[in-house]
Amino acid sequence: MSPRVPVRIPVGGPAPYEVVVGDGLDGELAGLLGGAAQVALVHPAALAGRAAAVAETLRAAGLAVLPLPVPDGEAAKTLAVAGECWDALGAAGFTRSDAVVGLGGGATTDLAGWVAAAWLRGVRVVHLPTTLLGMVDAAVGGKTGIDVAAGKNLVGAFHPPAGVLCDLTALATLPPADYRAGLAEVVKCGFIADPAILDLLERDGVAAPAAELVERAVRVKAAVVGRDLRDSGEREYLNYGHTLAHAIERRERYRVRHGDAVAVGLVFAAALGRAAGRLDPATADRHRTVLATLGLPVTYDGTGWPELHEAMRVDKKARGAVLRFVVLDGPARPAILADPGPELLAEAWSAVAGDGGGAG
Repeated sequence: MSPRVPVRIPVGGPAPYEVVVGDGLDGELAGLLGGAAQVALVHPAALAGRAAAVAETLRAAGLAVLPLPVPDGEAAKTLAVAGECWDALGAAGFTRSDAVVGLGGGATTDLAGWVAAAWLRGVRVVHLPTTLLGMVDAAVGGKTGIDVAAGKNLVGAFHPPAGVLCDLTALATLPPADYRAGLAEVVKCGFIADPAILDLLERDGVAAPAAELVERAVRVKAAVVGRDLRDSGEREYLNYGHTLAHAIERRERYRVRHGDAVAVGLVFAAALGRAAGRLDPATADRHRTVLATLGLPVTYDGTGWPELHEAMRVDKKARGAVLRFVVLDGPARPAILADPGPELLAEAWSAVAGDGGGAG
């Protein structure tokens, strides 16, 4: 089979760029780094082989490469790791014309983006996401950040990349559990904006064509962030299911996959919308059915509510003492529900409260 022709999805806003979806995209990288003398390549240690291939491509284009291996997953998103990266940039004499490349999953691109955003108050960053989650969510939109004791992604900046290269060949070696977890973000895009995604997943399950899923999900996110970079309006809708999900991640000390937590958060958000009289029962039930069919969790430890409720109060979507949830008024009709009463929260919690254990 011949390689797919790359699909180029524009992302508008004050610093427009493209998300390229296709096969074998390393040849696109050097063109995004014109004018740089040095490139810092941030990557998890587990991707050392892939990083070496990317570094060779960059060196062939005349760029000096500074490899920056970091821990895998959320363990990379700490102030200590970011500080080590900045120290390395300083030792190498990185200037404003130099650049950072983030190679890896969503945690790696979050960190790489924050390192680039803060160094000299902002240098170029290009993302090469290697997971489904990274391709459809973390690498697109310019949100960067690290985790702190109070919660996930509470320290960071809005720093759009110069480009995002979604090389679909990386998905061929992604562990099935990680691929399924990424599908939770794809499902989210289906419910908030593109129900055709849900039709694909209901028809084909995890075998649904990855290229079409990635393209559709990226188009959803690109359209939103192009109009609202800084979460001042409709970008909040991309957080559908995430208020509870981030609380679960914090309670689990980030040992649970983000997508698994989002899956539970989506069922909770649907139940909350239904309890508030805003979402019809069929659409609410469809959340659980689609996610369960994909092998994603739809319940969480029933004893955890007090701790989760408290964690949600410091979520970045809260406003003062008011909890805010993204809910649906129907398929592709996201809205905000502010300060739901305890009886509504209790009813929504009952939809996901299991008999113990984590989200996956």
